[in-house]
Amino acid sequence: MAATATHTDGRIARGNQTRQTILKRTVEIASVEGLEGLSLGRLASELKLSKSGVFALFGSKEDLQLATVRAAIKVYLEHVVQPARDLPPGVDRLWRVCTGWLTYSRERVFPGGCFFYSVSAEYGAREGKVHDTLAAARTNWFAYLEQTVREAQQAGEIAADADVPQLVFEIVALLEMANAESVLHDESTYYDMAAKAIASRLRAVVTDPELLPEAP
Repeated sequence: MAATATHTDGRIARGNQTRQTILKRTVEIASVEGLEGLSLGRLASELKLSKSGVFALFGSKEDLQLATVRAAIKVYLEHVVQPARDLPPGVDRLWRVCTGWLTYSRERVFPGGCFFYSVSAEYGAREGKVHDTLAAARTNWFAYLEQTVREAQQAGEIAADADVPQLVFEIVALLEMANAESVLHDESTYYDMAAKAIASRLRAVVTDPELLPEAP
């Protein structure tokens, strides 16, 4: 009985490892070619896996796409959200999130720049589970930024009358424009331009300019 359990555990562990190997590759492909660029057969060939084994792990192209989005969310949280979580609520935390996003895109954590900018454009006008999962991820991102701004308001570091949804919209627009132009032109100066623009926008709503670090 113990030998059987050990064998089963080993098989599950190998399956999980193979799944992670596949997803590491799919997020790379999707950030450049889109989620439609994924295929179970291609992955089996590229990673030298059996096609039946890949099918057993994901079952369908849509399952693979959904798993890829969820894997990308984990990477996004690791690089953009988590580094700022230990900071106290305030402008510094908000600024760290913004600069963390710019670094995430600048350093090409995903080869195609921001994974979600790329695939959200691909699926924006479609219907289905993939669209809904991407839309939910984007809603959560906006909600997190709004929460971060409102906590800074509660800490007395952002003016109480600041229009939070408008501020968040402008921040996201600047972040995504930097990503888009940098990817298109292979030019990193757009990130510095976005950082300066975000800092300028924040200076209009902070209660003390000294709270905001100097932009590059």
